[in-house]
Amino acid sequence: MKDRLAGRAALVTGGGNGIGRAIAERFVRDGASVVVADIEEDSAARVAAELSALGKVTAVRADISEREDVRKAVETCVAAYGRLDVLAANAANADVVPLMDLEEAGWRRMLDVNLTGTFFSIQEAARAMIEGGGGSIVVTASTNSFWVEANTAHYSATKFGAIGLVRTAALDLAPHRIRVNAVSPGIVNTRLARFLVQDPVAGPEFLKHVPLGRFAEPSDVASAVAFLASDEAAYITGENLVVDGGMTVGVPMEPTDQPLPGAIR
Repeated sequence: MKDRLAGRAALVTGGGNGIGRAIAERFVRDGASVVVADIEEDSAARVAAELSALGKVTAVRADISEREDVRKAVETCVAAYGRLDVLAANAANADVVPLMDLEEAGWRRMLDVNLTGTFFSIQEAARAMIEGGGGSIVVTASTNSFWVEANTAHYSATKFGAIGLVRTAALDLAPHRIRVNAVSPGIVNTRLARFLVQDPVAGPEFLKHVPLGRFAEPSDVASAVAFLASDEAAYITGENLVVDGGMTVGVPMEPTDQPLPGAIR
């Protein structure tokens, strides 16, 4: 939909790689003018250069755990495009550490980025959106926000918190015509998940638990974000859209030619 976000100005945090890059590209293809913010300045600049043939794209370095960086990213969008209509709060950290091996520094850094940084992003973007008369905020959460795995205490805690933040922000910002939603991806084929996606044994084994039988691509998540950012979702706020191929719905059964007990035939 080339015109889905026509005339909108959007900020994508963590836009230099993976899901964030896919969101930025989708926004541009849907007609938005985009600011790509990333802690890796070179990555943000590269994405902006790659997408510039499709539309208006600006790059800025931002560590979302630093409020001033977030504020600068918002100000960059307003300065470049005159407004801020859409925030894709995508930037996050992720790793796997057993609970008893988790050090305080790792715990605090995860909270600083994934939870405090998301709070900064929502709050600073909302200030600009209030001045502009409204907007849409979409936070990249995770299936770990409700379906935890071993060795992810710090990561899962931040994603549980992110959903609580999204729902509360949706209530607080609704009077300002700002919608706030989340997407919760399962395993996505990005550099953070390549240890699993590309494992010739663990990868196929994991997919036995995914009814659709494949890992998500970044574009799958970007499509969900673009929908929630657009007017097609104009009456949706405070929700969490799960994008996991059915992974958390239940355990798929092994294919069989035998009739199931009590099956309707």
